[in-house]
Amino acid sequence: MKRRTLLHDILGPGGLSILFQPIYEIAGNETILFALEALARGPKDSNVESANVLFEYVRRKGKEVEVDRACIARAIASGSTVPGSPAISVNVHASTLERDPQFTDFLVETCTTHDMPVSRVILEIVEQQKFWDERAFFDALYELRAIGVRIALDDIGIGYSSHRMLVEVRPELFKIDRYFITDCSGKASSRAAIESIVLLASRLGGRVIAEGIETLSDFETVTSLGIDLVQGYYFARPSAPLSIDTTTSAPIIHREPYTTVRQEPGV
Repeated sequence: MKRRTLLHDILGPGGLSILFQPIYEIAGNETILFALEALARGPKDSNVESANVLFEYVRRKGKEVEVDRACIARAIASGSTVPGSPAISVNVHASTLERDPQFTDFLVETCTTHDMPVSRVILEIVEQQKFWDERAFFDALYELRAIGVRIALDDIGIGYSSHRMLVEVRPELFKIDRYFITDCSGKASSRAAIESIVLLASRLGGRVIAEGIETLSDFETVTSLGIDLVQGYYFARPSAPLSIDTTTSAPIIHREPYTTVRQEPGV
């Protein structure tokens, strides 16, 4: 009999859980729900419950394809019943798109199973890397866009999210790494980096998301730099879709749907 491994626990029933964090669009004085990012967590009370530890373990084991599929399936199952039908942003490793030739078919089948239009999916590419199979990666992007999926690139400004990657992928959504967002109101160098990404995105026909916003001053700074898509604890913390509205019996994300938590001075 095979010894049960931590990977079995991750992929087994109840091994993965999904939290959602809103991404908001700022339109004048209005805060509009733009999308919900699905955030995976490992088995409860295990040493891989944290997302960072979970995916570092998965990458070491070379099991990105299996775990990415499991996370996405759970995210779509949960997100398909959210009132208002917001876009659902799901994370996928670049290596999964290279190594999984049936990924697009899997995504379509999963969305069909849960009666969710595939056009609601935003695929957020994480852990970009030097391509081992460049053709397979770009073929996958072509197939995904052909069925209406939007592409986002995560962690822009660090790692392998180079200008070459941005130009070649041409994502619809550019997610600036929180390294540049945190305390950007007081860091001229961070503001300069943000401005350059905003300019590049506009020239490539994309939009920028500032993630990791935790203070009013940083929120005001990124919006003054031309960013109107925002995410972070300043607005809402990740939440499990467990609350039930007894009048509709449909899962909801917040007891007061999609309200922001940000406070103005003196409030």
